[in-house]
Amino acid sequence: MNLGMRVRGGLVAALILVATPVVATMAAVLASPPAAAQTVSTIQVEGNRRVEIETIRSYFKPGPGGRLDQGAIDDGLKALIATGLFQDVKISNVGGHLLVTVVENPVIGRVAFEGNKKVKDDQLAAEVQSKPRGTFSRPMVQADAEHIAEIYRHNGRYDVHVNPEIIEQPNNRVDLVFEITEGAKTGVKSIEFIGNNAFSSYRLKDIIKTHESNFLSFLGGNDVYDPDRIEADRDLIRRYYLKHGFADVQVVAALTEYDPEKKGFLVTFKIEEGQQYRVASVNYASSIATLDGNSLASFSQVYVGSLYNAEALEKSVENMQIEASRRGYAFAIVKPRGDRNFEAHTVSITFAIDEGPRVYIERINIHGNTRTRDYVIRREFDVSEGDAYNRALVDRAERRLKNLDFFKSVKITTEPGSSSDRVILNVELEEKSTGDFSISGGYSTTDGALAEVSISERNFLGRGLFAKAAVTYGQYARGVSLSFVEPYLLDYHIAAGLDVFYREQLPNSFISYGTKTIGFSPRLGFSLREDLSLQLRYSLYEQEITLPKQLDNCNNLQGTGTPFFPTPAYINQVLGGNDPTGNAQAGLLPGCLGDGESSLPVRKELANGAAWTSAIGYSLDYNTLDNNRNPTDGLLIDWKQDFAGVGGNVSYLKSAIDAKYYTPLVADIVGLIHVQGGMLNHVGNNELRMLDQFQMGPNLVRGFAPNGIGPRDLTFLPYTGRGGDALGGTKYWGASAELQMPFWFLPKEVGLKGAVYADAGSLWGYQGPTTWAQTGEINGLVNGHPCQCGMVFADNNVVRSSVGVGLIWQSPFGPLRFDYAIPITKGKYDVVQEFRFGGGTTF
Repeated sequence: MNLGMRVRGGLVAALILVATPVVATMAAVLASPPAAAQTVSTIQVEGNRRVEIETIRSYFKPGPGGRLDQGAIDDGLKALIATGLFQDVKISNVGGHLLVTVVENPVIGRVAFEGNKKVKDDQLAAEVQSKPRGTFSRPMVQADAEHIAEIYRHNGRYDVHVNPEIIEQPNNRVDLVFEITEGAKTGVKSIEFIGNNAFSSYRLKDIIKTHESNFLSFLGGNDVYDPDRIEADRDLIRRYYLKHGFADVQVVAALTEYDPEKKGFLVTFKIEEGQQYRVASVNYASSIATLDGNSLASFSQVYVGSLYNAEALEKSVENMQIEASRRGYAFAIVKPRGDRNFEAHTVSITFAIDEGPRVYIERINIHGNTRTRDYVIRREFDVSEGDAYNRALVDRAERRLKNLDFFKSVKITTEPGSSSDRVILNVELEEKSTGDFSISGGYSTTDGALAEVSISERNFLGRGLFAKAAVTYGQYARGVSLSFVEPYLLDYHIAAGLDVFYREQLPNSFISYGTKTIGFSPRLGFSLREDLSLQLRYSLYEQEITLPKQLDNCNNLQGTGTPFFPTPAYINQVLGGNDPTGNAQAGLLPGCLGDGESSLPVRKELANGAAWTSAIGYSLDYNTLDNNRNPTDGLLIDWKQDFAGVGGNVSYLKSAIDAKYYTPLVADIVGLIHVQGGMLNHVGNNELRMLDQFQMGPNLVRGFAPNGIGPRDLTFLPYTGRGGDALGGTKYWGASAELQMPFWFLPKEVGLKGAVYADAGSLWGYQGPTTWAQTGEINGLVNGHPCQCGMVFADNNVVRSSVGVGLIWQSPFGPLRFDYAIPITKGKYDVVQEFRFGGGTTF
């Protein structure tokens, strides 16, 4: 508080000093004797250098008869002073003539800034009114100094001091230098809530944008005190309560106080919650004779028995008003009315549909789009010039423009048109940077260390296009990708995209082989509803397996790669058709040497060469999550199918569903139910490849290694002591129950949450290659005869399950997750990996 008083006191003193010469001049003029009756042409001017005499005379407006009276002279004097062109203006009567003596303000030679490190010169120069080659004005300079200080305050530096220094130069010129002492950032040291009974302070801190300062605050900026952000937080709290049934809520005040000891601000939100209401009834009343109000009921998102939700109410009004407009009632207005029952804590909702005034849109003016093309903005409107004015459609256009993320601010206002039934829409925009260059790094137990360099543009060429190029290089994964999206194909609400990619997966501790994939995938996206979207896609890609030579030979001595020719007795007795495991689905056929090479399907696909996959598919997504990044409530369902066989030499039908349901429980604990399943069907004459099968691990049941679940090659188990490659399966299911909870003893801004969970699932039904007739001099030739290879593999529908704990960190370095899970039930040859870590960042 003392800091604010010092700033204000200094400013008032400066203004008093600046105003003193003007007051003295005015007093002297008023005391001077009135001039004789004069005309404008008889006024004499002295002291002017740059301002023309006629310009000075023009400020004196004559009365009747062309004469200047004392009132006109006084008004002219005031007008000259108000121009800011003069340091001093005097009017006197000399020899019966009116003499105006002026002292012009100097011209500014240069404007400089010293001491500014956090705000660049270009930004400050754009904000001040004092410009090079402009007229110097002390009041303007003082206003500029205060404005510079205000810029720093918005950046959280309330200890800023700005001292303007004026350096006189010859020829009535001055240099202006603003000496700035920036001071340290002033953060928010604590955020408190008073009166919040329904929601904890921890939960409300997750709603607002302002955060408390902590040891990681230097990586962000939301801990800096900003009064505008505090005011916006009040509205966020209010809307959150209104969304959860508190129709009478009031955020009475947001109290801020500077604490000199903590060197920061203490923010306290005072809340009056009121009662929580449920919807008792929903009715529809139409005063339009030909429009049945009940026919709009299906467009309402307000239901009997549900909690009162102001957001759903607003959306219902918008949906019904738009539907009425589609039916030809362009001027229909939907207004909700709520009747509260204070004893029962219920509210009865009535949607009143009335005929509104007949007003048309005369013109849509767009301001502030220096880069974005006009048509990119106009296509977000469902109305145009000449259409009926519909406030719901205008509000939806404003929301769409904000969601584009092209602009810092979007505001649509109206003004009267050329007649009473016309209205003009003014779209005020402030653009922001839409390009991103990022270097990302991460590590996971699956892919190892990983780095990505990407460049993207959300508003490419100002046409609203999205373009991205990325290069990935990691320990086990590498690739290049190009993406392009046109959100309005042929000016329809259809998003058209194209992805071109190259991916390389290297052998690691989980798989013995590598893969190379190159291809492209065009796609179309449709928004069926706000919570329902459809994507159609086509994919064409070439995929091949890479394998070291010592693993691609059934005539090797294990570990040496030396070829040898076994005797028939060795083949029959050591590598005979016996099942060495007792759990196999196929027998090892006589005549195949197995001493450590990769699994039969891997080597067979390698021998067959690269495979081309040509597939069409679609995805249907239903999303009601409250926050896509950090959800606490809502449902997300993803159903997708892909059919391969539209050309190429691979054919199958693959279906998969994934559903997640989040719900808040008690004390900021969030419950998550996750179910998933999939099926791969053989289609046509082409054999299913191993690479087409589902591969599962911790993505299905945590506590298992990548590719650690499901059918596995056991051919070489008696000779190597371990199972071979994971083969994958054609069917899988999974279910998970998880509780996510905050660490209440840590500041909310740290972003740490804990999790406990239980997983269950299974993968089975391998349908890839199991036999292979090989030929060749060394690879497959046994005593001059082809080698008929078979495979022993384990494949059963065993339920895998685990329990575990996790640590989730929404860190400034990116999202990180640590999991430790213990398998409860597993298949005999499944591979366990109890600890798992994954995460990354952009820097």
